[in-house]
Amino acid sequence: MNFNFGWLGLGLAVLLLIVFLLNAVRIFREYERGVVFTLGRFWKVRGLVLIVPLIQQAVRVDLRTVVLEVPTQDVISRDNVSVKVSAVVYLRVIDPQKAIIQVADYLNATSQLAQTMLRSVLGKHQLDDMLAEREKLNTDIQQALDAQTDSWGIKVANVEIKQVDLTESMVRAIARQAEAERERRAKVIHAEGELQASEKLFQAARILAQEPQAIQLRYLDTLTVIGADKNTTIVFPLPMDLLRPFLDKQQ
Repeated sequence: MNFNFGWLGLGLAVLLLIVFLLNAVRIFREYERGVVFTLGRFWKVRGLVLIVPLIQQAVRVDLRTVVLEVPTQDVISRDNVSVKVSAVVYLRVIDPQKAIIQVADYLNATSQLAQTMLRSVLGKHQLDDMLAEREKLNTDIQQALDAQTDSWGIKVANVEIKQVDLTESMVRAIARQAEAERERRAKVIHAEGELQASEKLFQAARILAQEPQAIQLRYLDTLTVIGADKNTTIVFPLPMDLLRPFLDKQQ
């Protein structure tokens, strides 16, 4: 009887030891860390730890980059245009101790802060900047957000504005503005062409005026061009310089 109780006690002790080891050993993956607390106070951050049940506890923290979707926000630009903007934030934990101790839920806190920063930063810029300078705005939001999350042990690596939605009336207004800009550029280019052509004609006239024979050759060349066409009647002004020698002889 004593022999049976001895083996039963040994088996129970082994079972308790196995249960203790299963509860005491914490193994974390390469991209994870454990924030260990002893009697509720921070002890250390470890990748592999042996804890004392009921006295110590370990909180698992993922160190990989997290992609955080920022819900669509109503933003009023500096020029009083209402738009809907959505974005995505890339962040990771660089200090597990701060991420667990300094903030209750770092993902939710970062998401709420990102929404506020998105409205605040974009509200300082005009609509044209939102559409044409997204890279600069992404950098501004990332720097502002990273400065706030640094005390939480969070590193905001990048912020990307996904989409800027405009109302239909604003889309039509932008289309009209773009069309007016194209017409303005076309008129400017046409005027510049006319100016260059007039300058070249002025230079040609000055050169021809210096040599009367050149003017006569120009007349003859023009006659050749006109004669090449299928015209039955050609009216061409005859320069008086060509007739002057004959008129002088008759006098």
